[in-house]
Amino acid sequence: MRGAMEKRFHSLFLMFSIIGPGLITVNAGNDAGGIATYASVGASYGYRMLWGLLLITFSLAVIQEMNARMAVVTGKGLSDLIREKFGVKMTFFAMSVLFIANFGVVLGDFAGIAASMELFGISKYISVPVVAVTIWLVLTKGSYSKVEKIFLLFTFVFFGYIISAFMAKPSWPEVFKSMATPSLELSTGFLLTFIGMIGTTITPYMQFYLQSSIVDKKLSIKDYKYEKVDVYLGAFWGNAVSFFIIVCTAATLYKAGIAITSAQQAAVSLKPIAGQYAFLLFGLGLFGASVLAAAIIPLSTSYAICEAFGWERGVDHEYKEAPAFFGIYTIIIFLGSALILIPGISLMKIILATQQLAGILSPVILIFMIKLVNDKRILGEYVNTRTQNIVSWTTVIFIVTLSIILFISPLFG
Repeated sequence: MRGAMEKRFHSLFLMFSIIGPGLITVNAGNDAGGIATYASVGASYGYRMLWGLLLITFSLAVIQEMNARMAVVTGKGLSDLIREKFGVKMTFFAMSVLFIANFGVVLGDFAGIAASMELFGISKYISVPVVAVTIWLVLTKGSYSKVEKIFLLFTFVFFGYIISAFMAKPSWPEVFKSMATPSLELSTGFLLTFIGMIGTTITPYMQFYLQSSIVDKKLSIKDYKYEKVDVYLGAFWGNAVSFFIIVCTAATLYKAGIAITSAQQAAVSLKPIAGQYAFLLFGLGLFGASVLAAAIIPLSTSYAICEAFGWERGVDHEYKEAPAFFGIYTIIIFLGSALILIPGISLMKIILATQQLAGILSPVILIFMIKLVNDKRILGEYVNTRTQNIVSWTTVIFIVTLSIILFISPLFG
C-alpha cells in the first residue's frame, strides 16, 4: 500500500516537473494581438464564433501533441527536422514565413505593453524601454529552469479574464447554444475576423517554440506521457481564456453596440458597463499577456533560425557560446520596442493584420509538420494515427478554404 502511494506521488511530482512548455506556449498565444482579436470577435459578432473556437481547441491539442512527440522521440527542434528532410531552400522559405509572422506579432506585443500601461497613466516612453530591458536581462542572464518558472507565473494574469466574463453576467444558455450551433457568414469582415481568430490560436511560432523548449528541457521518450498531459492542458487552458474574453466582450460591448479595434479600447469600454474592477482586470491581463509574449516570441524565432542553420542555441548557454542565438533575440526585442516609440505611429491595423497573416501562413508550417510526423524513418512507431492525420489535415484544408473564400469573395460582391 505504502509502495503504491509512493509511486503515485513520484509520478505526480515527475509530471509537475515536466509541465511547462505546453502551458507557456499557449499562454503566449493569448498576447496583445490575440486579446484584441478575441475582444473584436465578441464585440463585433457576439457569441457566433464560439463554435469555431471549440473546434480549434481540439485541433490545437492534436497539433501540439504532434510537436511534443517529435521533440521527445528525435531530441531535435522543428527547424532541424525541416532542414534534414526538405533541404536548405525549403528551410529558408519556412524561416521567412516564421520571421514575417513573428516580427509583426512582437510589434503588437510591445504596442500592448504601451497601451495597457497608458490605461493607468504610464507613458509608453517609460513602460516599453523598462520592459524591453527587463525581458532581455531575464533571458540572457538566466537558466532555462529559472526562465520557465517566471513564464509559468504569468499564467495567473489570465484569471482576470475569467473573472471579468462572470462580472459581465452573460446569458449562459445562449453561450452554450452558440458553441453547439455553427454559424458562418460569407462576408469579408466575418471571414477576416474568423481567420484572425484561428491565426492567433494556432500560430506558426507555437510549433517552433514548443518543440525547441522541450528539447532545451532535455525531455526524452520516457517523459512522453507526462508531456502529453502538459500540451493537452495547455491547449484547453489557453482556449478557455480566449473563450472568456469573447464571452466578456459579447455580453457587454456587442449588446451595447460598441465597436472596438483594440484590447485597450475594450478595457476602456468595459468600465461604464461592467465596472471599475472589470476594467482593471482586463487592463492588467493585457499587460501580463503582452510581456509574456514579448519574451516568448523572439525566443521562438531565435531558436528556430539557429536550429535551421546549425548554430548553437539555448537559454542555458553564455552569450559568447551562442552569439547568433542571443544576437537575433536582442535585435528582435530592441527593434520591436524601438518602433513602438516612434511619435505618432499607429500600429493597431498592423497588429490585427499580422494575426490574420499568421492564420493564412499557419498551413505552410502545419504541412511541414504533418509530413515529418508521418515519416517512419524519423518517428518510427510513433508516427501519426489515422485520427490524428484526419484532424490535422482537416485543420489545414479548413484554413486554406477560408483564405481562398476571403480572396475571391470581393469578385462576387
